[in-house]
Amino acid sequence: MGSPNAKLVSAAKPVASGAIAFAPLGTSIPTDATTDLPIAFKRLGYVSEDGLTNEVEVDTEDVVAWGGDKVLTIRTSRTESLGWTFIQVLDVDVLKAVFGEANVSGTLETGLTILHNNKELPHGVWVVEMAMTGGIIKRLVVPDGQITEVGEISYQDGEPVGLEVTLSCFNDAAGNTLYEYMAQAKTQH
Repeated sequence: MGSPNAKLVSAAKPVASGAIAFAPLGTSIPTDATTDLPIAFKRLGYVSEDGLTNEVEVDTEDVVAWGGDKVLTIRTSRTESLGWTFIQVLDVDVLKAVFGEANVSGTLETGLTILHNNKELPHGVWVVEMAMTGGIIKRLVVPDGQITEVGEISYQDGEPVGLEVTLSCFNDAAGNTLYEYMAQAKTQH
């Protein structure tokens, strides 16, 4: 068991290039914290100051023997999700991630159309990169994720428009929903 060490306490900030990136399912999945992402990944800009949440929900069921003793606890399900709010809402790549590639057409210069409908969003590979205290880079890799919820969109004077999303994490072939990597940041020469 480790002893208390303040140097091992950390805060997290997004990396300068943008914390969240998306690529189509089947794109090569990063296997460490610092190797450059393949070109297929699109960085999706600013996220609100609330940052990122990672929720793991485990449901269990107790088995009780005759006489009332609990003799076994069985895990019945496990789900994992990430949540954040995009605030770079004029970014076409962000809009395609939130509403679906087929539902976004045009450009801001020529005119942009965004369709709201009941089509399921595609599964993809998602990466979240953070700068931790002490020059450590942390990378979360979701090998199979799908945006399954889009929150209420509020248009208010003096407040940024945000697109709040929930990303459901699905098992890959190895049964993992998320990979977490940390390493000292590469130094620039």
